[in-house]
Amino acid sequence: MSDTTPLRVAVLVGSTRDGRFAPVVTRWLAGQLGRRGDLRTDVVDLTETPLPDVLPAFGEEPAPEVLEALARVSPRLAAADAFVFVTPEYNHSFPAALKNAIDWHNQEWHGKPIAFVSYGGLAGGLRAVEQLRVVMAELNATTVRNTVSFHNAWGAFDADGRVDDPAVEAAAKSMLDQLTWWAHALRDAKSVRPYAA
Repeated sequence: MSDTTPLRVAVLVGSTRDGRFAPVVTRWLAGQLGRRGDLRTDVVDLTETPLPDVLPAFGEEPAPEVLEALARVSPRLAAADAFVFVTPEYNHSFPAALKNAIDWHNQEWHGKPIAFVSYGGLAGGLRAVEQLRVVMAELNATTVRNTVSFHNAWGAFDADGRVDDPAVEAAAKSMLDQLTWWAHALRDAKSVRPYAA
């Protein structure tokens, strides 16, 4: 693939709670991604593509209905060059549905970069991001340093889901620039030799 081939970015929406704020944050993020000609976005919303809560025993083949559910998610994650996780913070951590989606997959994460957009109260979801970095390192993914974090998120967006804060726009650009750099570097490296997991 050439350097001009757009990168495929899968946005994984981590919250599945009723009344969740995730769609507002995700629409904003999709707008940021849509401004860039070098990126193509696929939003994977875990409410639209739910995965079973119980993983099979190690080495056991999933049931047919589980394979059907995975078929709606796994190929999209495998096709991605990079990821952005949109996550709230629940009890100083990230949502169970997001951990479940991560655990159902393995090679889909290998040798790919991940950025984070978090939201919440005073901490802005940053404790969720800290824990996600550790989890994704175990799955051979590379997390980018810069994040976008919405502190007291419900007050950060206007009624139309817009954010009128130049600092947030700058943070998003910096995060996506880092994600793009890593995605190109890792995609190029994997075109020369397979990732050694």
